[in-house]
Amino acid sequence: MNILVTGSAGFICGYLVEELLSHGHVVYGIDNFSKYGKVEKSYDGHPNYHFTEGDVKNLPLLKELAAECDQMLCSAAMIGGISYFHEFAYDLLAENERIIAASFDAAIWAKRHAKLRKINVLSSSMVYESATAFPSHEGDEHRCPPPLSTYGFQKLACEYFAQGAWEQYRLPYTVIRPFNCVGTGEKRALCDREITSGNIKLAMSHVVPDLVQKTVKGQDPLHILGNGGQIRHYTYGGDLARGIRLCLESEAAVNQDFNLSTPVSTTVLELAEQIWRRIHGDAKPFRYVSDKPFLYDVQKRVPSVEKAERLLGFRAETSLDAILDEVIPWIVEQVRIGGI
Repeated sequence: MNILVTGSAGFICGYLVEELLSHGHVVYGIDNFSKYGKVEKSYDGHPNYHFTEGDVKNLPLLKELAAECDQMLCSAAMIGGISYFHEFAYDLLAENERIIAASFDAAIWAKRHAKLRKINVLSSSMVYESATAFPSHEGDEHRCPPPLSTYGFQKLACEYFAQGAWEQYRLPYTVIRPFNCVGTGEKRALCDREITSGNIKLAMSHVVPDLVQKTVKGQDPLHILGNGGQIRHYTYGGDLARGIRLCLESEAAVNQDFNLSTPVSTTVLELAEQIWRRIHGDAKPFRYVSDKPFLYDVQKRVPSVEKAERLLGFRAETSLDAILDEVIPWIVEQVRIGGI
């Protein structure tokens, strides 16, 4: 199968493109390197990977690429951690709307004039930002209040693009909602502004790399946002890539939406202590202080994962221990060489 992946140089796509290639698919990637700058990937020279440097909003170019493909995965977007939601509140909404509109315009055209069969939308767990009942099931995004952040609201809008394109143009779709992707390969973004957390300056605001950086750099006590009771589901990038591949391959995924996540809940405080123990052992007692949280620091995100397991046979099985075994040494090395 030929698959067009927009934003193919991004973090999750670093896992996904490799997963698709290893299962015999031909991948057409497009990215303008606006987030990290030019990055090298292990599969750059793969004979079934065809990369184009370009802007997804360039509709003639996107149509040309979509015409070669059976499916499209819409991954291109402005995306970042929680400080990003506040720093770029307008740009996240406006730019991501332009990107998703161009993506659907190209897909609708390729469905009518070429061989494209389906569009796949990489949404976000933030569509459940205002949820008060847990776990969040597929469909709850229509029952709970709308997201408060512009990022969460725009991701929900992406899902309505899929609904509208099916209703008007009969373009089949799958909506994919990853939860808290963790893995290697996420570096300092070009637009990142350094923020201060205690005595440490950071250019990222994803919780795992931030906590590792602060611990490695000797922060004691460790600064965390809020009281640490925020509940997250830290899901390995390789597991998410497998789940996304199944969404593309399975007929059961057509016109469906899926939460892709580990079933295991972890508080930020539990995560912080695990990272601390792995780096310091028993040499230092774990101590922390609470900093003022950001406005859109969701206190609880707990997904139902039953639908993905029932329809796709997907279950995210990589434990947080195994994730940290891989991620911590990588972040330590990136701190050493100035990569993050």
